[in-house]
Amino acid sequence: MEFEDDAFVLTARPHGETGAIVELLTRGHGKWAAHVAGAASRRMKPFVQPGARVLARYRARVAEQLGSARLEPEGEGPAALFDDALALAGLAAATAVAAGALPEREPHPGAFLALEALTETLASPQIWPAVYVRFEAGLLADLGFGLDLSRCAVSGSADDLVYVSPRTGRAVSAAAGDAYKDRLLALPPFLLSAQGGLAPGDVGAGLQLTGHFLERTVFAPLNRPLPPARHWLVDRLAGAGRL
Repeated sequence: MEFEDDAFVLTARPHGETGAIVELLTRGHGKWAAHVAGAASRRMKPFVQPGARVLARYRARVAEQLGSARLEPEGEGPAALFDDALALAGLAAATAVAAGALPEREPHPGAFLALEALTETLASPQIWPAVYVRFEAGLLADLGFGLDLSRCAVSGSADDLVYVSPRTGRAVSAAAGDAYKDRLLALPPFLLSAQGGLAPGDVGAGLQLTGHFLERTVFAPLNRPLPPARHWLVDRLAGAGRL
């Protein structure tokens, strides 16, 4: 079995003296693990890092076995963010969430595109935290657990949507939900529209929203917690006053 595809490195762990087992999120083939020979070398180590963009050439003798991959870097990858610890934390959280949530060897082009959109904004500190929330929302949608934010679950109205039901993932309007707001999740306007604007507290509300559904619908059924890198990101954003 062979294929060539654009990919992001999600995880890498040493294997043997110089190699590594690398998890890749490919554009057209989904998440694949592969052995990468020479991954510990000075030349290859910078782009066998979570978040690195590569061209992967995968080969396996039979489909059921772990194959090998040759990787070629595309762009600077995480090295471009070396002086921005917060952006690196965002990239680490995104790759950890994708690695934990996605099934193996199953195409998920929406997840690839969501991660691609995030990596393209990490150099813009005022933008990427909101794009990170959109990344998690996109991942949920690609896994079949998308939020329904089109209209109020109670009244059917598309106006003044400010809450989300923690049970169904459907939007709720202010008129229908104010009496129960302590039991509902806040819906930040930027998730409804790119022109929704970004107010203080919106990123925190978005992370609480997507985190709730990632934990409930994706990680809990797998008997896994949300990745530590995701919790660290929230802590670091809070410490930087970016929630």
